[in-house]
Amino acid sequence: MYEDFHVTDRWTGEDLHCSWKGTVVAIATRHADATDIRFSVKAGSEHPRAIWIAMPNMAWVEQKRRTGKVITDYLAAQTAGRYLKSIIETGYDNGREMYTMTVEEVLQHAEAVVREAGSTDNLPSLPVINENISPERVFGRLPADNAGPVVMPPEHTVL
Repeated sequence: MYEDFHVTDRWTGEDLHCSWKGTVVAIATRHADATDIRFSVKAGSEHPRAIWIAMPNMAWVEQKRRTGKVITDYLAAQTAGRYLKSIIETGYDNGREMYTMTVEEVLQHAEAVVREAGSTDNLPSLPVINENISPERVFGRLPADNAGPVVMPPEHTVL
């Protein structure tokens, strides 16, 4: 979905390849009450640039209050990716390194992601280790899946 996608830049018409690279709680890194989602954005043969999407931590609280459901790590990455795609398509991306979502934007994009996926169970797993190999194939069930004990791969698994 939005952890690894292509989008056309509104102003240049370039095809941009965006891929999720990591999630960081910004309290430790920049003393902000936010969670930062990092994407690598690459146009053609250029070097990729990092774009961070800052999501206010209050969105997690508000999501739980309104719906009784939580924003998982997978949903946060997809939500930030959907937001990134939308700002590139609409021309809002002006080359900055960081964009900050509002609580309402987080909730709207999260709802749209879940609606598109049909369920949070259908969200792609992270991390993206290799574009050609899903994490479940390498690691078995992942710890955040809440579906029993984690099954580690055999010793001979090659990444």
